[in-house]
Amino acid sequence: MNNLANPANLAQRDAWLDKRLPAVEQVRPGLWSIPVPIPINPLRYVLVYALEHPGGVTIIDAGWNTDEAYDALTAGLAVAGYQLTDVKAILVTHIHPDHYGLAGRIREATGAWIGLHPADARLLHGRYDDSAIDELIARERALLLRCGVPDLTAQELAGASMIIKHLVTMAAPDRLIEDGQTLDIPGWNLRALWTPGHSPGHLCFTDPDRRLLFSGDHVLAKITPIVAVHPQSAPNPLADYLDALRSVAKLDIAEVLPAHEYRFTDLADRVDYVVGHHEDRLTEVATLVGESDGVTCWDLASRLTWSRPWETIPPFMQRSANNETLAHLVWLEVKGDLRRTPGEPDLWRR
Repeated sequence: MNNLANPANLAQRDAWLDKRLPAVEQVRPGLWSIPVPIPINPLRYVLVYALEHPGGVTIIDAGWNTDEAYDALTAGLAVAGYQLTDVKAILVTHIHPDHYGLAGRIREATGAWIGLHPADARLLHGRYDDSAIDELIARERALLLRCGVPDLTAQELAGASMIIKHLVTMAAPDRLIEDGQTLDIPGWNLRALWTPGHSPGHLCFTDPDRRLLFSGDHVLAKITPIVAVHPQSAPNPLADYLDALRSVAKLDIAEVLPAHEYRFTDLADRVDYVVGHHEDRLTEVATLVGESDGVTCWDLASRLTWSRPWETIPPFMQRSANNETLAHLVWLEVKGDLRRTPGEPDLWRR
């Protein structure tokens, strides 16, 4: 099965493959796609969607809090014929910095309201408030030690994400958006879908009249999003993610508008590929565990198949890889295929 989704726009797909910023684009009457650059990140940009309605626009996601991102969003809105002050609402798919980071700054400039799912809203204080950061780092370090990460490496990796904390303006949501809720966006039949996994409160938005799905990071055209066990994750995020994937595959959708890469048309086929990817990974994990009488998550992660050799993966991404591996181990444990011997580190066996 092809690991690339069918593009809805070849120019946008080619820009992604050529590592260029795609153009600001009118996707449909009243709907614009605005690429907003994100720094020090291979994803390179977030696709912010601007939905026109009487009195202004609503945007889905915002970007990281940098001057470059702020200026790019402002310029993109100008192409659509709007000023930043025309933004009336900011619908955030999830609280990762490249989606949520700029939302507070936009609200300060415009008075727009911010909407977020309650499960992600509950995590804001622990993730972004200076008074809670030390506790989060300590919990991450404890998790890494139980995974078998050496002590000095665990200390380094536990706080690795702090280098991007300044790219977020802490902003509590004005409105909590529940699963199945219809948003009050004039001229749009926009409904929220709770799709946990990549984050506990990840939201997609669908307009069934237009047969559109704004998928955030839940379903992307080329890569699979990180689904990991970490101090703020659900207990079994991979199970949540796969269930949510199968639920969106049932929708009658003509076009998927993701937050990264490019728009695509074959939602059900793409979901089949991503589910198959995780099933293959679960098989690989179970096989490698079966070859050893007790293995740590960290050791297992270093032996799995990645897009590049393990030793060339930057430390921050090694942490993500470890926590993704842990998500697969947990799901196999829940299904009864593996068992864990608790300790520091935990050991995994068939």
